Amino acid sequence: MRPLSRLLLASLTTLALIAGACANQQKTDGSSSSGGPQATSTIEDVPNEGAPAEQGGGAAPATAFKPYEATEGFVIAMPTEPQVERKQVPLGANTVNTAAFSSRTEDGTIYSVSTADYPERLVASRPPEALLNEGKDGLVKQVQGTIKEEADITLDGYPGKSYTVSSPVVGEVKARNFLVGPRLYTLLVIYNPNHPNTTADEFLTSLKLVNPPPAVTTATPDAGTADAGTVEAADAGTATDAGTAAPARRRKK
Repeated sequence: MRPLSRLLLASLTTLALIAGACANQQKTDGSSSSGGPQATSTIEDVPNEGAPAEQGGGAAPATAFKPYEATEGFVIAMPTEPQVERKQVPLGANTVNTAAFSSRTEDGTIYSVSTADYPERLVASRPPEALLNEGKDGLVKQVQGTIKEEADITLDGYPGKSYTVSSPVVGEVKARNFLVGPRLYTLLVIYNPNHPNTTADEFLTSLKLVNPPPAVTTATPDAGTADAGTVEAADAGTATDAGTAAPARRRKK
């Protein structure tokens, strides 16, 4: 287990979004008492001023998505002007820059995208699949949910993971993670499972990268000896386990 980096990669980009979703869900359900999760969240209800449908009846009125361009270097379709939260999180001697963009429609659905820029050496210390799985597993744990379906996907050649989670805490969650260079993207659509969402895919497939960096090459066990596994002291000696080769077998004559 990698105490420091695993925890960060698993939950850093989702903590604020999930806390905000829980708070929004409680208010949608009518229980607006001051609960614990609401106090820690810095993401509040997105104002309804940009609501796409004016009192349309019943199931998911037509949502008018509009492209939103973030200074972080991507464009994504959002139903309303998103609420933005940027943070710098210390990671050993480094700093991880994070940004979260969330939008909530009148029916209580949350659309959000977040980014976390990790040190390249940390990202290079493990295969992309391992980092993507950590992001997925962290989200599932945050919402106390179970995975209904998942698939490996790509975005402009960068590796990604698509999955759906059923949660007793926030409802249904459709998510996608992408590893673009040293940046982890997390896209979420959180909605009431009793009202099937027909616009989730429109949001989840709308991410467009602007001048993205090259993919980070996974370090081999013998590259730089101490470089690959020692980004953080807590990670020392464990970062290259996935790529460690078994000793060569001698042929019996």
